[in-house]
Amino acid sequence: MISPRVVCAAALLAVASLAVPTAAQARTQLKTQARPQAAAPPQLTLPAPTGPSPLGTVSLHLIDHSRKDPFAGVGHDRELMISLTYPARKVAAYPVAPWLPPKAAAEYLREQGLPPGAVLLPRTHGHEGAPADRRGDRLPVVLYSPGNDSFRSFNTVVVEELASRGYVVATIDHTYDGLVEFPDGRVVTPAHDGGETGWVIYKQRIADTRFVLDQLAVLNRGGNPDAEHRTLPKGLRGLLDLNRVGMFGYSAGGPTVASAMFEDRRIKAGLAMDGPVAGPVVTSGLDRPYMLMTATKAVRDRIPDLATFWSNLKGWKLNITTQGVQHVSYGDMEMIVPQVAPLLKWTPAQLAEQIGTLAPARGEAVQRAYPLAFFDRHLRGRGHLLDGPSPKFPEVTIIP
Repeated sequence: MISPRVVCAAALLAVASLAVPTAAQARTQLKTQARPQAAAPPQLTLPAPTGPSPLGTVSLHLIDHSRKDPFAGVGHDRELMISLTYPARKVAAYPVAPWLPPKAAAEYLREQGLPPGAVLLPRTHGHEGAPADRRGDRLPVVLYSPGNDSFRSFNTVVVEELASRGYVVATIDHTYDGLVEFPDGRVVTPAHDGGETGWVIYKQRIADTRFVLDQLAVLNRGGNPDAEHRTLPKGLRGLLDLNRVGMFGYSAGGPTVASAMFEDRRIKAGLAMDGPVAGPVVTSGLDRPYMLMTATKAVRDRIPDLATFWSNLKGWKLNITTQGVQHVSYGDMEMIVPQVAPLLKWTPAQLAEQIGTLAPARGEAVQRAYPLAFFDRHLRGRGHLLDGPSPKFPEVTIIP
């Protein structure tokens, strides 16, 4: 599977040459009285959610003392970082959260061969620590699992759209299968591939998901599962309706969703965004709603295990595809890469190599509409977008 961290590496590298002067240029500037100022680094952005609620967010450091981490050395308990994004009130006094925390952001840029500050990564629309909006009923919960070599903020557009429309979304960093920054400043990068690494990571992902559900139950009872017991936002206690839990995953997050559903019936509905399937669920199937959004990777006709899994699904199921997209079109790169392209004077063909030929605004619209419609239908019992083809989305086709 394609690593989202390297999708626009060439683009970011070229942007760096626009934003950061060479050493020779810097020496020349120091010798001149005018000292012309270097161009400001390009600021990347993400579009705001369209729902009525402003957003709060909080990160939690979780430690599973019942499980040793196979990649962290002998005796180390499994550690995770997650974020909760939720409808909030009175957000103005609370800072907006970055797309990546500072050291992880620096590592991300370093992996692209860029100096710190060459590009300003996006900020989210979630306000850190803002109090939850408790004016309504308890809220359904959606978990998110990212792809290989990715991070929990990779699908921020989808996460924020759901939260702005009344969901609590818990995003999971699968340690050693992505870029993770912990509260003490440690940055953990993916484990090297080879041998049984992929299968071990797959099993850890499933266990991570079940552990996060356990910790959300603790939080909902009024406990504080954060390892450092950092102050939690007001209003989280009793906010989560853990009888209405869904899950979605991008790329390798797809098999995480299917297998976690197979092992844990607390997950009532699952959505895979261009992700395949693996493990016992292939032949056992599921009896709860499952949706597959195909781009270029999770094509049933090309993957026998995915076709077998699909035939063994016993509940509601739907497979759609979006014309003119690439694998990363179901993530934030659909919005980020086009911002870089004009700076590099890319041709439409060069941009299409990254994100396909579909207009980015349409790709964004699909990202917002279809996950929301899926969870609204199966966690809230409302909505008709998934009943059949929609004239509002002519680029979306249902695969029988």
